[in-house]
Amino acid sequence: MTAEPTPRETDAQSAILLEIFHELDAAAPECVRAQLIEGEMVVTTAPAGNHEHCLSGFTEQLLRNRPEFDLSAHKGLIPPSSGSHPDNHVIPDLTIVGTREFRGTPPWWRPGTELKMVIEVTGDRPELDRTAKRRSYALGGTPLYLLIDRGRATTTLFHEPSDGDYESRVTAPFGKPLSLPAPFSFDLETGDFL
Repeated sequence: MTAEPTPRETDAQSAILLEIFHELDAAAPECVRAQLIEGEMVVTTAPAGNHEHCLSGFTEQLLRNRPEFDLSAHKGLIPPSSGSHPDNHVIPDLTIVGTREFRGTPPWWRPGTELKMVIEVTGDRPELDRTAKRRSYALGGTPLYLLIDRGRATTTLFHEPSDGDYESRVTAPFGKPLSLPAPFSFDLETGDFL
């Protein structure tokens, strides 16, 4: 029978894991994204064209309907982690904030009320986006999480973060519009995500 680690051992393990992650992140070439999600180091390379097509479609609609927002496809966020893991270090496919609110932020950022929405498009490991990242964004108080799920051909908006998850969600199959609430207040057309 293996004894549970003590809080001091857990803290030491978390510190070592975080140190290794930062070394990996610093050494990774630009085309590689290193993330730390629920105590697991996740390394991804450049996404496939269908993934980028969905992001491009969303971005075009956002800029047409709400040009006052700023967005980033490479912003490192540090939302909380559940359990004894060190804080997550995630890079959403898109991060949306108000105008000029990225100015002065470090590469890895603990956002506050500036953060309006994060968007993920499922890739090689869709369960990370569907579960672990969703919980992490909710723990961090991210008000809106939009998941473009290519494997399920759906777009889901998660909102009202509470207790490590979102209390509400609205799902539309690809081809049907999805209404985005304030501060976005437009219908996202999903037909081109197919």
